Amino acid sequence: MPVDSLIYWIWLSLLNLSPRAVTAVLQHCGDAERAYAEESDAFHGLRGITAREAEALENRDLTAAEVSLRRCREQKLRILPLTDPAYPERLKQIAEPPAALYIQGEFPELDKAPVLTVIGTRRASAYGLRMSRELAFQIASGGATVLSLLTPGADEAAAAGMIQAGTPCIGVLGTAHEACRWPLMRQVAGNGAVVSEYPPGKEQFRHFFRERNRLAAGLSDGVVVVEAPEKSGTRLFVTEAAEQGKDVFAVPGNADSETAAGTLNLLKEGAKLVTCGTDVLEEYLLRFPEFKNNLNRENSSDHKKTVPVSGESDGTYNSGNVSAVSAASAPEDLRNQLQNLSADQLALIAAISPPATHVDDIVERSGLPVAKVLAQLTVLEIKGFVKREPGRNFSLNLK
Repeated sequence: MPVDSLIYWIWLSLLNLSPRAVTAVLQHCGDAERAYAEESDAFHGLRGITAREAEALENRDLTAAEVSLRRCREQKLRILPLTDPAYPERLKQIAEPPAALYIQGEFPELDKAPVLTVIGTRRASAYGLRMSRELAFQIASGGATVLSLLTPGADEAAAAGMIQAGTPCIGVLGTAHEACRWPLMRQVAGNGAVVSEYPPGKEQFRHFFRERNRLAAGLSDGVVVVEAPEKSGTRLFVTEAAEQGKDVFAVPGNADSETAAGTLNLLKEGAKLVTCGTDVLEEYLLRFPEFKNNLNRENSSDHKKTVPVSGESDGTYNSGNVSAVSAASAPEDLRNQLQNLSADQLALIAAISPPATHVDDIVERSGLPVAKVLAQLTVLEIKGFVKREPGRNFSLNLK
């Protein structure tokens, strides 16, 4: 599509219009360029468009769109309008598809294997983080495409698992790309695609995360809920997915855990109970003739390779970085586990003494700032190197 035509799609994306209004505009005009060329007052009184939105459509200044297009080029974002043949067909089928997608990386093949969203609460427990990571790894290793919303907590852990599998994956943002420039996002884009319906320069609103749900659910065949309270953003996503006719799976949690109340209720309501990737994948063997389930149930969680996730230092380990942890003297299996850790992460591991060490002592022993210690301990917990114990204590989980 000519660059000049893309300007009009960006113009439409930058306006503060609801998905319903965007759909009404495109149904009325056919494409963004014709919408831009419409006569004054053409959208006033059009069903699905409020008076405020009709007024916004009167703004035909392309200056912001030109700036946004330049940022798309700088950020290496591909712009995919709704009328482009490459626009995912499954997204065209939802009630209010995005006018355009802004993509970093390349979409994997969406119709030869199932696409599963692995989702959970931001306040995930150690169990929730571990299950999110392992399920995403197992599903991706079995041949499916895993989608993550890339938010902190269970979603971030799922992203780490799907990257670890080394298979094509998808990340969906509730903001413009430039608002989320963390390392995890770059890794997902390197293995597949990170997609947003918001162009660079778009003003951000809280309701974008609700809008993101319809996009992520539209790309998915099913959603796997690992851990969620009864009232949460995860439950809102499941509602959207169910309304789109997607499969819903849920991982059981402790009956007395607040963070598992939502998933337990989903199971009561008919979600399929799953405890491993095979439980999910077996649902799709007949629906995807080209999809091969190569996951071994017994060995699916045996993955020790580590991957960087959001918040970790850019530094990588070498034997001179942290004298307290000697790779040369460690057993070979342990050296393999530690070789991809940063210097800061190794310093934290060295600061933890059996059976467990309080976080204040870890800060003092490592000499690192409190904020960095807390962030890196979360990363190490997601990776499975440390365990969070009661009383703000941490123990090592090295084998």
